[in-house]
Amino acid sequence: MTEQELNKAIVTRFNLEVLEQGDFNAYQEIVSPDFINHTAPAGTDNGFQATFDFVDKVVRKAFPDLRMEIKNMVAEGNKVFTHKLLHGTHIGEFMGIKGSGKQVVIPTMDIIYLKDGLYTDHWAIRDIQDVLKKAN
Repeated sequence: MTEQELNKAIVTRFNLEVLEQGDFNAYQEIVSPDFINHTAPAGTDNGFQATFDFVDKVVRKAFPDLRMEIKNMVAEGNKVFTHKLLHGTHIGEFMGIKGSGKQVVIPTMDIIYLKDGLYTDHWAIRDIQDVLKKAN
């Protein structure tokens, strides 16, 4: 398996085991203790524990049936780029938006840097228009 294939497998595992299932053990296995989430909400911690807490206490509480659909994934060197869709029922508050009880889709573009099989850095662009539209 090439480095790029291995990195893509790690990113897929993160999406399935960490985001969908909230598995902290998997998170510890594939995320560096020195990890930086460059897309953390302004004014919040962007490190290892804070990032898992955001996934667990914000994302998974807002969308308890979260399902990830990876549409495209490209690896180059130590970087993996993903285009994915987050599917879920908006139950809890998300980014200040009260739960609507409706199914939503959040298109997302990710850039992940990996070193020695571990996530070291993450950037994301998310389109929450569907969440906003269905909240009203």
